Amino acid sequence: MPPVRRIVLVEPRPEDSHIFSRFPMPRLGVVILGTLLRDLGYEVSVFVESVAPLDWDVVARADLVGFSAITSTARRSYALADRVRGLGIPVVMGGPHPTHRPDDALGHSDWVLRGEAEATLPVLVEALGLPEEAREAALDRIPGLSRRKDGAPVHAPIAPLEPDLDRWPDPDPDLVHGHHESRSLHGYRIVPIQTSRGCPYDCSFCTVTTTFGRRVRYRSVERVVAEMARHDLAHTHFFFYDDNFAADPRRVRALLAGIRSLPRKTHWSAQVRADVARDTALLDEMRETGCGTLYLGLESVHPESLEAVHKQQRVSETATFLDRIADRGIEVHGMFIFGFDNEPHDIVEATVAFARRHRVHSVQFMILTPLPGSRWGDEVESQGRLITHDWSLFDAHHVCFRPEGCTPAELQRRQMVGHDRFYAWSEVPRRALAGDWAGVALVLYARNLNRTWQRRNRPYLAWLEEVSRPAAPLEGASEEASAAK
Repeated sequence: MPPVRRIVLVEPRPEDSHIFSRFPMPRLGVVILGTLLRDLGYEVSVFVESVAPLDWDVVARADLVGFSAITSTARRSYALADRVRGLGIPVVMGGPHPTHRPDDALGHSDWVLRGEAEATLPVLVEALGLPEEAREAALDRIPGLSRRKDGAPVHAPIAPLEPDLDRWPDPDPDLVHGHHESRSLHGYRIVPIQTSRGCPYDCSFCTVTTTFGRRVRYRSVERVVAEMARHDLAHTHFFFYDDNFAADPRRVRALLAGIRSLPRKTHWSAQVRADVARDTALLDEMRETGCGTLYLGLESVHPESLEAVHKQQRVSETATFLDRIADRGIEVHGMFIFGFDNEPHDIVEATVAFARRHRVHSVQFMILTPLPGSRWGDEVESQGRLITHDWSLFDAHHVCFRPEGCTPAELQRRQMVGHDRFYAWSEVPRRALAGDWAGVALVLYARNLNRTWQRRNRPYLAWLEEVSRPAAPLEGASEEASAAK
């Protein structure tokens, strides 16, 4: 094949909506890869479908198209990849889902890069322009590369994770088509920033550790602050994409000192564990430097459920931590999960009461999802408890497995009822009297989203009722779910 000059990278959109659909942000993988390739002299276009639609005129001129897929976008990724290959353009796939299901991805692509691709994608692109014999030898040396040889899939071992994240360039958001037209939050442009990768914890339902490792790797504070300084601080809200922004309190303090040195106050939010509030002085520093919201994976108010998935978090401690955060005027977005085995039947009422009692400002009630690559997901699949392989349903909003203690349909109702009760009509006057007009807008938006989701998913909900009947066979469930949706 001729040398690669023009490259298109694509992050497909999920096929259904969720509470953040109004404020789409790219996962930073394709942006970092695009920046890296651009700096090496390639002509690069990056499309994040949640931000702007794919421009097929641009795609048709590409020498290579890459897709980054999580499980819930895999089905769309495969469909788009098939269309690209129909144009005679080679395709490479990567991201968490192809990393854990490379054989599936090879059915829709020429190559799969498993694991982190910053060190391997440039090598692959260069190798593709070599004469055939040299190309084959070069491809054999690329860590994490999956491809077909003589009709059979071949998977090269993944290289150790890169410990120095400063080796990679700062992501250039201007590469993303439509970036400047994306929606703002209260007048602020939302800019995602990643300061670390990995998580020291190992929740069994999560794929972070199997993808990015248990050792937390960091970018330097100087690089992060310099990246922030390049933006219009007066009109930017920074969202720290780290799986646990406060994994190392000492480093967070150094980063906060750097943020404090910027020419004007910033506005930011981050994902953390609730135990960040163990250090109240650190909480105060976070608030002083512009932290407005913390996104907490609270998971469950049922202690046995937390223990079963190795969350290493106690409900009583979490309650204290939430109170400390609220006392400092920092809003909490609480992410709860329904569907743990044998959770109590009053889990919805208990969870809503807990969230309100401890002043959680907004919530997502999600459904436990057996993601490929997670220990729990692989266990559920081996037990034959999956009711579908339609990957678009693996978005934490659809039931994909048969839980213990309730039917799939009952579990789905818990999620829908939970949202309806937390964002009840009574919340409108309560928040209005408190002067929380953004909170009023959030309640109205969430109620409309819940209603719209149920209307759009009527065929799926009807199928789920059928699957939940005792005599319902599991054969063909994947096809039925796809057709229903």
